[in-house]
Amino acid sequence: MIFACRNVWSRKTPLNILNRKTTRFWQFSTKAVKEEKVKFPGVTESYFTDKMQFIQSVNPIPTYRVMDRQGKVLDPAQEPQVSKEFALKIYKDMITLNILDLILYEAQRQGRISFYMTNYGEEAYIGSSAGLDSQDVIFGQYREAGVLLYRGFTIDEFMNQCYSNEKDYGKGRQMPVHYGSKKLNFQTISSPLATQIPQASGAAYALKRAGNKNCVMCYFGEGAASEGDFHAALNLAATMQCPVIFFCRNNGFAISTPAFEQYKGDGVASRGIGYGINSIRVDGNDVWAVYNVTKAARQLAVEENRPVLIEAMTYRISHHSTSDDSSAYRSKEEVENWMRFDNPIVRLRRWLENKNWWNEQEDKSYRTFIRKEILKSFSKAEKLQKPSITDLFNDVYDRPTPNIIIQREKLKKLIEKYPNNYPLKIFKNEGEDL
Repeated sequence: MIFACRNVWSRKTPLNILNRKTTRFWQFSTKAVKEEKVKFPGVTESYFTDKMQFIQSVNPIPTYRVMDRQGKVLDPAQEPQVSKEFALKIYKDMITLNILDLILYEAQRQGRISFYMTNYGEEAYIGSSAGLDSQDVIFGQYREAGVLLYRGFTIDEFMNQCYSNEKDYGKGRQMPVHYGSKKLNFQTISSPLATQIPQASGAAYALKRAGNKNCVMCYFGEGAASEGDFHAALNLAATMQCPVIFFCRNNGFAISTPAFEQYKGDGVASRGIGYGINSIRVDGNDVWAVYNVTKAARQLAVEENRPVLIEAMTYRISHHSTSDDSSAYRSKEEVENWMRFDNPIVRLRRWLENKNWWNEQEDKSYRTFIRKEILKSFSKAEKLQKPSITDLFNDVYDRPTPNIIIQREKLKKLIEKYPNNYPLKIFKNEGEDL
């Protein structure tokens, strides 16, 4: 297949818009053709050449990092000047997320919740949350629980959502891990892939129009970057100069499809360049590299209304979700090697130990403490009732529409006809009239 793009001026373009400098390029030149610069309206800058060359790739995009795998800072000038409390906050959140994942993953395997997705191997993205302002708006995909955790989402709130109980903000109408929090400026996650990316561009444009000195952060995986919504969103953000940061977690696999089967170009960052967006590739397992890059990206977005694309290179240690068995498409040895040699939690712990800010005893003590807290919350959430059954129909529209009223009446009749098949005792407000 051959793709041909013809970029020309419209025939309606008035000739008087062409200044002398521009029209010079349409005249014959006495210089060698290959030295003659040309400025067509469809490109930023180009030049004529007498050599025919198809371009497939440019130099590989470098991957920025601060620490090596042993937690040693490579260039002291790149080390963020953060306090002990700030660094420990991030580290403890990474541990908390790790243990939370372990407990809820096992809960799903026991049939206590319906679905779950872990963050194993990607916990360093919490550094991106630390690089934002609390009023910046977040559009997540589904593996960003750590962002919420950093912002103050409690263990109880995580548990309530995953158990779909009466205290779940979504009233039991979302799958587990589809979090949302208005007070923390975290838009509710939706299952369809990549829908949040163009929404993020639109929200960023609204912030710009409102004059707010804040930006939008949009998270997604490299699989979502294969969707059409990704390209539409980047083009919109670039042309409308929206203050949005696109954060791609390139973890190597989109469900079961390895990256090399998804695209042949140089990752995802190269696409941002094609759209005229400031782009950077970062070591996604290096929390300080992610933190530095996010702070710099936010400055560009907020102060200059420039969209930014960050490609965080990492590896998904876990299965894609509890509905996936990754052993079908990758070896156990490959996963174990990544766990052993490039663990983001271990890397940050070594950095902390090098500063004498943390030690093995403190690590064991905190892990024991937070595990007990998570299990306590787990037990409490499991005992709560489900949301009221009438919540199935509330909040869908401002006022119930005719089809909603019909559906509610049908459910009422079914419950009356088959009472044994509808265990109303587990729902809040048992016996409430539909």
